[in-house]
Amino acid sequence: MTRRILLVEDEQDIAELAALHLEDLCDDVHIANDGNDGLRLALSQDWALIVLDLRLPGVDGLEICRRVRRERQYQPILMLTSKSSELDRVLGLESGADDYLTKPFSVLELAARARAILRRVDALRGAPVAEPDSGAIAAGPVSIDPSRREVTLHGESVELTAREFDLLEHLARHPGRVFRRSDLLDQVWGYGHEGYEHTVNSHINRLRAKIEPDPSHPSMIVTVWGVGYKFAAALQ
Repeated sequence: MTRRILLVEDEQDIAELAALHLEDLCDDVHIANDGNDGLRLALSQDWALIVLDLRLPGVDGLEICRRVRRERQYQPILMLTSKSSELDRVLGLESGADDYLTKPFSVLELAARARAILRRVDALRGAPVAEPDSGAIAAGPVSIDPSRREVTLHGESVELTAREFDLLEHLARHPGRVFRRSDLLDQVWGYGHEGYEHTVNSHINRLRAKIEPDPSHPSMIVTVWGVGYKFAAALQ
């Protein structure tokens, strides 16, 4: 199957340099130079990865991300944000981006982040069928099948991004253990985020919205104030 990456970036020099390095990861990189073209292309077909600048002429990156999440089956999204705007990064993650990279960025880091997302998606879409005793996790109403990379809640399938799945599995494999945000960044994300722990907060909030009966009063993924998060050791 042809692997295509969509790069939505209005700064031509950045777009061409980024595309040059992303070409090593796929069969084709398509560049859109404004938000209107980017939205049209993002919704027109399946992409292995969408690399999306937040600030764009026309439709902005946040709206593109929201529309993709609402109207398409899961498409991995790497958001490019301004280094000076923490709010932009929070909004990007909360709108459904899998990861973010701040400008100015190293093209080698861009390629590394993209490669990591593609690996997780390949595992998600191409995992072998689960065998008995494959390490499935049952926690109250939640069932996690790592071999299939599937999650069910009360027997109903729950659609998670690759990163959300990794985070939930990691927490659920260590019920009752408290993880600092920095621990989760190291152990789930696997590379430094310059201390940007709001990344964890955003993903925790999105997980709660998908699996908790009352996300405002979580009973599964619990906040330990001043420390971090834990998965409840005993669930009904």
